[in-house]
Amino acid sequence: MELSMVSMDLTLLHCPLSLRPLKPPVYECKGGHLACAVCRGECPENQRQCQKCDRGGSFDVRNTAMDAVLSSVRVECLHEGCGLYVTYHKLADHQSVCPLAPCKCPMPICGYEGPPSALSYHISTVHPMPVHRIQYGKVLYLQVPVSEPRLLLFAEEDGRAFILVGGMLDIGAPITVSIVCIRAGASPLPHYMAKLWANGSPGEPKVRTHAIKVEIKVTSSKDPDDVVVQELTFFAVPPKLLAGAGLSKTVSLHIQIDKLAS
Repeated sequence: MELSMVSMDLTLLHCPLSLRPLKPPVYECKGGHLACAVCRGECPENQRQCQKCDRGGSFDVRNTAMDAVLSSVRVECLHEGCGLYVTYHKLADHQSVCPLAPCKCPMPICGYEGPPSALSYHISTVHPMPVHRIQYGKVLYLQVPVSEPRLLLFAEEDGRAFILVGGMLDIGAPITVSIVCIRAGASPLPHYMAKLWANGSPGEPKVRTHAIKVEIKVTSSKDPDDVVVQELTFFAVPPKLLAGAGLSKTVSLHIQIDKLAS
């Protein structure tokens, strides 16, 4: 059968009990009004009666024809560049994990939101924030200022944006560092792992006993400015591995991000 585009008021496909999109299985009252089985089950017993008709009664009769309609109605994801058509009652679930869901610029004073693929151009043209290119599976060496421990990493392979976040648990305590992927927090594959290590500062002997290395799962977030490093799996760099003094202190980091397709 040839598919064709139709126009309709999608609110007609919303459950009157919850105002959310109807999901199969659907039930109807004696007057033919519809309700989801899930919504019906969530309502208190005294609120399960139909309020839309004078026949009253609860939603007891299964409507398999409407189940078939709901399973066939598909709408396009509105996220720029996605273009995927999704069953209407699953649209909200898809948009919450869509890899092209709009993300916020990591600069606190900026209100820009856009697909992850547009962040590189936006940041490079609007902000002076440090940006570094990285290749999956290869090591990048950086000198990261302790006073400004946030910087951006862009993967050359696919333009994916990562932010290095850092912080200090307490005065004189270790510096904490982690990696966050800028995309929907529940995005599907691919997933990423990060290896971080520090082994002394430039010009000092690289003492093996001072080498510290950690492998962590990369967390995803659409709003990296709200990320608190202590809520992540993080890498703790002890003060003895910092170079410089005062606000000019830096931490020497080796970073490797691996892309896991499965």
